[in-house]
Amino acid sequence: MGVWLAILLPFALLTARIGGFVLVSPIFGWQAVPAVVRSGMVLMLTVFFAGFMPPAIEVIGVNWLQAIVLIGQEALVGLAFGLMARLVYSAVLQGGLIAAQQMGFSDAGVLDPISGSQSRPIATFFEMIFALLFLAAHGHHLLVRIVASSFKSFPLADMPDISSLTEGIVVSGSAMLLFGLKLAAPILAGFLVLAVLLSILARVLPEMNILMLSFPLRVGAGIFLASAIMPSLDEFTGELARWMQKNLIT
Repeated sequence: MGVWLAILLPFALLTARIGGFVLVSPIFGWQAVPAVVRSGMVLMLTVFFAGFMPPAIEVIGVNWLQAIVLIGQEALVGLAFGLMARLVYSAVLQGGLIAAQQMGFSDAGVLDPISGSQSRPIATFFEMIFALLFLAAHGHHLLVRIVASSFKSFPLADMPDISSLTEGIVVSGSAMLLFGLKLAAPILAGFLVLAVLLSILARVLPEMNILMLSFPLRVGAGIFLASAIMPSLDEFTGELARWMQKNLIT
C-alpha cells in the first residue's frame, strides 16, 4: 500500500491544486463549460505540470490520513488562487451591475449563461464582450501562468501560509471594486448630470410627472453611455490583465 501511495500521491496533489483552481476560476470554471470538458482540462494541465515539477516530493512515511490532509491543503491553495483570479475578472460584471442599477434594470433579472446566476441584461452583455476580448488577448494563458506561479509561492506538499492567501483574496476583492467603479464612472457621471437636469425641470414645471419621464430617459441615457464606453473595454481588458500579471504572478 505504501508503494502505491508513493506513486499516486504526487499526481494526486497536482490534481487537487489544479482542480481547485479550475473549479472557481474564470473561463475554466464557467458553468457553461461541460463537466467532462473541465475534468479533461484538469487532467491535461496535471500531466503538463507533472513534466516540470521536481520529482523530490517527500512521501516516505506518509500514511493515508496524512495524504488526505495534504490533498486538502493543495485543494485549498488552488481554490484560493482561482478565487483571486475570479474576483479580479468580476470587475467588469460589477461595473455592468452599477450601470444596470442606474438604468432601472434592477428588476429585470435574467440567467447569466457564464456564471449561472441571476444577472442584469447590461451586465451580462458587458461580461460576454469582455470574455471575448479576454480570450482574444490570450487571457487563458495568463490563467495557466497563475497556476504555475502558485507552485513557486506555495511549493507542493508544503504547509500553505493562510495569512498570505487571505491577504491575496482581500487585495483581489478591493481591485474588483476599484476596477468596477472605474468602468462605471462615466455612466455614474452621466446619470448625475441627468438627475440634476431632472431636478431643475421639476422646479420649473411642477405639474410635469418627472418620475414617469425619467424612466425612458434613464434607459436611453444608459444605452448611449454604455455604447460610448464599449470601445474602451479593449484597453480595460489590457489594464486588468496587467494587474493580474503583476499581483498574481511572481
